[in-house]
Amino acid sequence: MRAVTVDSVPGAPAVTELDIPRPEAGELLVKVGAASLNGIDIATAAGYLQGMMEHRFPLVFGGDFAGTVEALGEGVDGFAVGDAVFGAVMKPFLGAGSLAEYVVVPAGHGVAPLPAGLAVMDAGALGVAGATAVDSLDAVALAEGETVLISGAGGGVGSLAVQLAAARGAKVIATARPGAQTDFLTGLTDSGTRIHVVDFTGDLESQVRAIAPDGVDTALQLAGDIAQLSGLLRAGGRIASTLGVTQEAVKDLDVTVHTIMADPNASTLTALAEQAVSGDLRVPVTATYPLDRATEAFAAFSSGAPGKIAVACS
Repeated sequence: MRAVTVDSVPGAPAVTELDIPRPEAGELLVKVGAASLNGIDIATAAGYLQGMMEHRFPLVFGGDFAGTVEALGEGVDGFAVGDAVFGAVMKPFLGAGSLAEYVVVPAGHGVAPLPAGLAVMDAGALGVAGATAVDSLDAVALAEGETVLISGAGGGVGSLAVQLAAARGAKVIATARPGAQTDFLTGLTDSGTRIHVVDFTGDLESQVRAIAPDGVDTALQLAGDIAQLSGLLRAGGRIASTLGVTQEAVKDLDVTVHTIMADPNASTLTALAEQAVSGDLRVPVTATYPLDRATEAFAAFSSGAPGKIAVACS
């Protein structure tokens, strides 16, 4: 099969030929129709995760997937060959990813049926970013009428979090670069009166204070400086960080930090898919590349392209 790999890190991703993996007990072999890029793929290629997670080489990139079950490992129940599925690769090591023509995934976690009405390309971009957005908003217990600051709103997680927060009845302040990122965010939802896009390259504090003079209730740190973001919270505010920040970083402030490790379980995946099928949630795929041009997808992601970048794998 073709796959996007590196033989060492730091390293430049390349499309190479590998043997098709075989599912072990409790696993599914999925023929991948679509996958997408996430920040962890860029960080892995750059070598930033060395010492944090086991790397197995040749390392295949990719976390999201959507496709068709090709084979079942021993003891698998609830799935059959030919089933359409989607989700996120849930393994305790890096290297057996979904940016490939085939991927092996655990049947018991990180996979759900692909419902009719959800395009394969959208489903292949939903799992990791969608679960991260949901878990971040749940961690801060965002409630109707509250104000949330989403730092790094232009990416995949952020653009989904903007929509999900607005659907909860929150006032959303989203940070973005002027131009394409701002236009992209303002076009995501019909709840325009609750979404304010601010320029993170300018005076962020004055822009946020103009909207929330007493500080925001909650914040999502998908990018940006924890000191600056926590300073924009009201007393007793909550912040969810996907960047590994802990309570220790704000120990002198009256704010609570939740460190996010997303859990793309079947329940969360199913709920996200239902919202996408109903039209309540737009999967923000802004560019699609064939597998043979996946290295261009990496370059586009690194340049700050908004939304999700998908890869057609078959």
